[in-house]
Amino acid sequence: MSNYSRSLMDWCECPNGRVPKRADWVSLLGLANETLTTPALYEFASHFRDHIPEDVYFYIREIFERNVVRNDRLSAQLVEAVSAINGNAVTPVLVKGAAMFATSRRADHGSKLMTDLDIIVSPDEVNRTLEALLGLGYTVHHQTPPDWAGAWHVDLKRPTDAGMIDLHRAPPGPAFFYRRLGDIKQHCKIAVFGHASAFIPSATYQALILTIHDHFQDADYWTGNIDMRHLLDLRDLARSPEGIDWDLLASFTANELARNALETHLLALFSLFDVDVPVQMRTRLVPRVQHWRRLAQARHPLLRQALLPIALLDYQNYRRGLGAASKEGNIVGTPKRSLPKSDTLTWLLWLSREGRAGKV
Repeated sequence: MSNYSRSLMDWCECPNGRVPKRADWVSLLGLANETLTTPALYEFASHFRDHIPEDVYFYIREIFERNVVRNDRLSAQLVEAVSAINGNAVTPVLVKGAAMFATSRRADHGSKLMTDLDIIVSPDEVNRTLEALLGLGYTVHHQTPPDWAGAWHVDLKRPTDAGMIDLHRAPPGPAFFYRRLGDIKQHCKIAVFGHASAFIPSATYQALILTIHDHFQDADYWTGNIDMRHLLDLRDLARSPEGIDWDLLASFTANELARNALETHLLALFSLFDVDVPVQMRTRLVPRVQHWRRLAQARHPLLRQALLPIALLDYQNYRRGLGAASKEGNIVGTPKRSLPKSDTLTWLLWLSREGRAGKV
């Protein structure tokens, strides 16, 4: 992990509309590049052009303008794909960046750097959806095995596209965290864009998806990583006209582990981006310790392994919930094991050493 992460607090000043004092701009831009957030600095750079170095402004503008061109291609790709899927009598659900393309103005597209297009269809719609996409010239880049214990998905690509399509048959992340909420379409509205139509989750449900994706699909909760792109997305959802219903979001959490993970994210929103998160969602002990850990190791990457044991604060909550659900039968009573298995600890140690794009 690069020392660029030491510029985290200076970087956060920019999206908050403040010029950081005595910023190391090379380090700050290095962090923006590592976290895939450089285009998100364009509004700041345009507003404070006279207060920042000229080459910093032109660099951010160049990245932003290139990203606009790329996202125009992704947006057209999404319309084409969803129109074809609609033609096979399927109305998909769009999540993460794909949902943004379907609902926001083109002028807002350039600030987000997208890596793929996430589309969800129900299990009985997968074959018709794949038929539509393969008919457009897509080929399968990667597909999870049929007996895969985790969330199934297939990555589809074409050589001329700016990104791949990531096709799911359930929201990303472990099903345990969504099972109380029923069909995702119950939390969606239909959006029409171009010649296509799709379901778009509410801002509150999208906030849940981003939290579960980052913390448990990407394992950020265990390693203490922060996905800065998705944290900015959460900020934008909170400040959107619809906004996040905080009480409803809290009711979506499946157990104590999910609640702790959610409130850890919300503490980051409050601390780093001045989002007005309700006080009762940012005062409990475990989320505060996890938030402290994330900021400490972001500023000082050498602490990552030393702080890894903090992940064990929620081990028993994991065992009683997600761990039990991942087994064929439920664990009855209090789990006897007080520590993870050695191969789990080895995996966490390896994961904590891996630098991952978009995260600090």
